[in-house]
Amino acid sequence: MVRIGELVIATLLLVVTLPLMLTIAMAIKWESPGPALYRQNCIGPNGRRFQSLRFRTTLHDPENQNSVWSQKTTRVGQFLRYTRIEGLPQLINVVRGEMCLVGQEGSSRSFLD
Repeated sequence: MVRIGELVIATLLLVVTLPLMLTIAMAIKWESPGPALYRQNCIGPNGRRFQSLRFRTTLHDPENQNSVWSQKTTRVGQFLRYTRIEGLPQLINVVRGEMCLVGQEGSSRSFLD
């Protein structure tokens, strides 16, 4: 039952926030070249690997793969971090069953982490 509830809530949130997420993706692409989404490798329940999705908040530099902390944050990225909405694409991970909305079910990550 919990999984069905999470699926319904995450789907509704995706539908409601879709215009905002499209606007954010366009702003990221307009400000700097590169992908709008950042994919982070994570390990879910039973050691299952998946890619957590987030909006990219730093400059994209594929030739210089420095640590995340040494990358320059974009203006759009600063706004996303300030408002804490850079994780909205993780709703897709929740719909896929890779993450939970709240808390830890097994050892999977939570959308609110």
